[in-house]
Amino acid sequence: MTVKPPAPPPLPDELDRLLRRLRMPYVRRAAPEVIATATSQRWEHAEVLRVLLAEEAAGRDQATISMRRRASGLPAGKTFDAWESAASVIPTQTQNALRTLEWVNRAEVLVVCGPSGSGKSHFIEALGHLAIDKGRTVSWHTLDSLAALFRRHRADDSINKAISKLIRSDLILIDDVGLLPVSADAADALFRVVDAAYEKRSIAISSNIHPSGFDELMPKTMATATVDRLLHHAHVIITDGQDSYRLAQATAGKGVKPLT
Repeated sequence: MTVKPPAPPPLPDELDRLLRRLRMPYVRRAAPEVIATATSQRWEHAEVLRVLLAEEAAGRDQATISMRRRASGLPAGKTFDAWESAASVIPTQTQNALRTLEWVNRAEVLVVCGPSGSGKSHFIEALGHLAIDKGRTVSWHTLDSLAALFRRHRADDSINKAISKLIRSDLILIDDVGLLPVSADAADALFRVVDAAYEKRSIAISSNIHPSGFDELMPKTMATATVDRLLHHAHVIITDGQDSYRLAQATAGKGVKPLT
């Protein structure tokens, strides 16, 4: 039978109050165990302070990442942990280069275009999660959500303010362009976001069609202006010729848990 060691004694009330006042919750949580360990192992005072401050810094970093992930609007939690690099038609060298996020630092654009099920959305969403883990801010949208944003702020003429707030993000993800017909509001919103972010912020787009075909989705003049800005500093990846991930997983029985 395993005997659990006794719990470390709680912090003195005055110290607990000071840590609450200074808003140091991670030091407060870790301190009893750290103090007990330091006493038994005769740590130097400086080491005790280092460990406690490291706990606070790590806790705050993780809280910031969690907050940014919630604020991003990323929908499904698709990360590179579940990404099958070898199964993608995107060259491994290209995948690795994009995962460095150096293109985000340069305010460049990524366009991943190809048929449904070829991993476009998963790849750009995973890049979004990676960017958050690396300290960047991210916003995720579809054309429908951009159109809704446009309509919501058009009523009081605050659309410019809303777009300015959106492009504060280091990386803006726009998913599934070309999957459904584009409304006038969506076309206008897409142009406004691309125009506002041009050479200032990075955009990653997944699309069922190549940007050269955007004039099939929106008025030609607006499409030309949008694509001109979008592709000026862009990495364009085409996933044509790849079987659907979703269909392959369904055929192999990997899309669900086995029935028991």
